Amino acid sequence: MYEVNSNKVGLVVGGLFAIIHAVWALMVLVNLATPFLDWIFSLHFMNFQYSINQFSFGNALLLVIVTAVIGYIIGYVFGWLWNLAHKTAHNQ
Repeated sequence: MYEVNSNKVGLVVGGLFAIIHAVWALMVLVNLATPFLDWIFSLHFMNFQYSINQFSFGNALLLVIVTAVIGYIIGYVFGWLWNLAHKTAHNQ
């Protein structure tokens, strides 16, 4: 296996996290979040009483930004650890 570019791994994971949470925010906007969660919970044999807050553009934007940053950090650390393990395994 080859070394990876930690920055690129961070960008990919951060982008994936951002897209997933942007889709979630869109689901809240169009009132699909509650039926989706009801379906997911039923697949796991669970039943919760919960409520989905009203859509807020500011909160949605903050959600996407924060999860993108967290995803970038996770991806970067994963890439760094991958490269460290690669160097250790190949005595470099």
